[in-house]
Parts: sequence; C-alpha cells; structure tokens
Amino acid sequence: MKHLSFAGIALAGGLAALIAAQDQVAARTARMESPVESIQSRVAGEPVIAIVSLPEQRITLYDATGWILRAPVSSGQKGRETPAGIFSVIQKEAEHYSNLYDDAYMPHMQRLTWSGIALHGGPLPGYAASHGCVRMPYDFAERLFGLTKVGMRVIVAPSNVAPVEIAHKALFTSKPGADAFAAARAAEAEDAARKAAAAKQAAATASRATAQARTAVRTAENLKRRAEEQMAAADKALSSAISDKQKERAADTRTKAAARLEQLQAQLTAADAELQSKLDALAPLREAAESAEAARVATAESAREFARALQPISVFISRKTQRLYVRRAFAPILETAVTILEPERPIGTHVFTAMERTNDDTAMRWSVVSLDSGRPHGDGVEGRAGASEGPQVEPAAKEPGDAKAALDRIVIPPEVARLAEMASPRSSLVISDEDLSPETGKGTDFVVLLSGEPQGGIAVRRGHQSTEFWYQRPRFRLPFWR
Repeated sequence: MKHLSFAGIALAGGLAALIAAQDQVAARTARMESPVESIQSRVAGEPVIAIVSLPEQRITLYDATGWILRAPVSSGQKGRETPAGIFSVIQKEAEHYSNLYDDAYMPHMQRLTWSGIALHGGPLPGYAASHGCVRMPYDFAERLFGLTKVGMRVIVAPSNVAPVEIAHKALFTSKPGADAFAAARAAEAEDAARKAAAAKQAAATASRATAQARTAVRTAENLKRRAEEQMAAADKALSSAISDKQKERAADTRTKAAARLEQLQAQLTAADAELQSKLDALAPLREAAESAEAARVATAESAREFARALQPISVFISRKTQRLYVRRAFAPILETAVTILEPERPIGTHVFTAMERTNDDTAMRWSVVSLDSGRPHGDGVEGRAGASEGPQVEPAAKEPGDAKAALDRIVIPPEVARLAEMASPRSSLVISDEDLSPETGKGTDFVVLLSGEPQGGIAVRRGHQSTEFWYQRPRFRLPFWR
C-alpha cells in the first residue's frame, strides 16, 4: 500500500506538471495570437508617444487623447534584455539588415539607439526572445512605420504604465499667437520668393534682349567694316583708272560703296542706341533682382529660424548631476546647473509630454509617465525578461502625485523659462535620479536608462555604435533570425 501511495503521488505530481506545462503553452500560444488592437470609439490622431511594457510584452501608441494602437511584442531575452528607459525614434528604414547579427532581416526598423536597439517587424514566439530589440508583428510594424515620425518618444517600461494628464505651474506654456506668427513669417518668405523669382525672370529677359542687341551691334560693325574695305578698294580703283570707261566704272562702284557704307553706319548707330537703351533698362532690373534675392534669403532664414524655435524642445533634469540640459531637433542648445530642493532625496523618473495646445493657444495639455527606477529586483528581473502568462491587463494610469512633487522641487532657471515660452506640442520635460546615458549623442534626443533594470541588450552592443553603413542590402534576401 505504501508503494502504491508513493506511485500515486508521483503520478499526481506528473499530471500536475503536465497540466501546468500545458497551461503555460496555452498562455504563450494565446499571447502569440494576441491581436493588434485599434481604438474604434473615435478618430485616431497622430501618435505622440509609445510605451513598451516589458512585463506585458506589449506596445501601446498614444495620441493627444489616449491610446490608439496596441500590439504584442517580443523584447530581449535574458542576458540581452531590452533596456528599460527613455528613448526616441532617431532613424527609420523600411528595409534593414542587422550589421551585428548575421544580416538578420529587420523590416520597418525604427532605431532607438545608434548601438542597435530598435523597433522592427519580427517573429513573436510569445515571450521575450530577441537580442535586445523590440519585435512587433510584421503588419503592425509596417502600419506603425507609416504613422510615426522621427523624434517620437518611446518609453520602455519595467511595469505596466500609461500616460496620465497633469497640470502644474512649472510646465511650459506656449507663446500666444506663435503659430500664427510663424505662418505669417512663412507667408512673407513665400511672397519674397515669388518676388525674387519674378525679378530674376525680368532681369533674365532683359539680359537676353541686351545680348540680342549686342549681337546686332557686332553684326552692324562687321558689315560696316567690310563696306569700308570696299570703299577703300573703290577709291584705289578710281585713282588708278586710266581710260574714261575704267574711271566711269570705278566711280560708279565707289558711289554704291559710299551709299552702302552710309546705310550701314545708320544701322550701326541705331543698333548702338538700341543696345544702350537695353543696358539702361537692364541695370535697374539687375539691382532689383539682387535686392529681391537678398530679401528672399533674409526672410527665408527668418522663417526657418522661427520655425526652428517652434520645434519641440526636450529638457532633461538629472538629480545625480544637478544639471539641466536642453535639446531641439536632436541638437544640444543649452546646459546649465539646476537647483533641486532636497537633492539628497530620490525624485524618481518622470516623463512629461506636451500633448496639444488648448483653445486659448497659450496653455498646453501635458501628460506624465512615472517610472520606477533604481529598485532591487532579485528574482523579479528574470520574470521581467519573459512575458506575463496571465491575461493582459490595462496599463495603470497612476495618479500624478509623485510627478507633481518632483516638479515642486525643481527651480527652473530663467534662461530655460524663456526658451520654454516657445514650447510646442511634443515638447518634453524629463526629471530623473539618473544621469544621461552614453547613448545620448549626435543625432539623438535624451536617452535615459533605468539603472535598477537589466541592460544586457545594450551592453553587448557597446563598441559597435555607428551612424553610417557602407553597404546596401539586396532586396531579394530571405529573412533570417538567430
């Protein structure tokens, strides 16, 4: 009986393990078949921010109102984890092959770091399996590629988070009428360009007429020179004539040559007068064209400068370095010290994003995503590298109390406040205990990695950073993934 009891226990344990394995397979299979979701209750706007949830293995796109697209993903496997942190799309390439992993095909690649972390289409086994990138369903990656723009914020989150609306006096406001002023500057530039083109065309037409008049003068000069030669020959023939008949013939030739010379002289005089009138007309037209071109260049540069000033700005504040950094269009424009109250106390990591202008055109709607950072994980790290095996849950829209408290501790320098007056939608403010990642550089927005999270997927790529690729991949290659 005891033997049978042990056998029964072993059989029961085996059945339990089998059932558990089947449940895991079923959960992963359901995850593989998890559909792409699209918001149906309203018209979707342009994506502003994307959040990749590592525990849920899901990417969610948000516009100014809320989420618009969701899809399952496969992030980095253990040892090559997709690093949790704050990124932006810095490059897009519809057909891309990895220069690190055996030319692996990465369709509709949207690069997040120059060292090789990216969003792209790929196989989804139902769990984290990549070398650090975020794989998405192929059709979804293609669809997303057509919707996004370089510069879109991408947050890779170690928890299931979502943006929540926030209002605070420290968040940037927009200069009243900035868009209208920019439109007026652009219209001025277009008008100046039209005027410059018209002036250039008028000067070109006058220049061609002057060239034709100059040609007429040269033709008349050549004909007159030949007539003068003929006149000289007639004079010589007349002086050497002996007989009356010879003298009569020579005199007749000279008379005709004189008449011809007189006619050609009149033509030359008229051609000279015409040329002079063309030159007189050309001079002011050229001056007008030069003036119009100078005005075009000046107004175009003014419009470009103002348009650049209205581009989204990114501000990063690091408690670790007590520094504030500002970038616009991936280029650094300011770095300065910043005052953080109680600098020894953690402040967290908070990503504030300007979603859209309000109706009065001076205020901005802001959202915030707060991330946990610097936490000990223990066994939780490995779990985060895989996929959640239960049903997917809605991202948590955490109350912005911690984010407001972080803003309360920041003293924004005046020069930054002046820059912020030109803030536009998609501008961002990031406050973090972390320092900037070395991935922040030329052609990037701020890259911030959460130090309490595994970074294997980015660690193996260090030393391979490159912004140029010397080869082109043949389009007929078949996909290959390791």
